[in-house]
Amino acid sequence: MELSEFILNVEEQFMETDPGMIQGNTEFRNLEEWSSLIALMIIAMVDEKYEVILTGDDIRNSQTIQDIFDKVQSKVNA
Repeated sequence: MELSEFILNVEEQFMETDPGMIQGNTEFRNLEEWSSLIALMIIAMVDEKYEVILTGDDIRNSQTIQDIFDKVQSKVNA
C-alpha cells in the first residue's frame, strides 16, 4: 500500500476539495469540508478497499492523513 494511492482514495471522499489539495501532512480537520459524514465515508472506504476496520477513535486520535494511513497500514500488517 502506497501513501499516494491512499491519498487518492481519501480525496474521492471529499466532493468540494480540489484534487491535489490533500497531502500526507494535511490536517484533515482543518479542511472546510470536513465533517462526521466524511469521517464515516473514510471508514467505509478503508473497509472496502483495504479490508481494515477503522474506529471512530482511530480517526479522533489522528491529526493528519499520514496518521490515518499509518493506522491503516499497522492494521494491514497485524
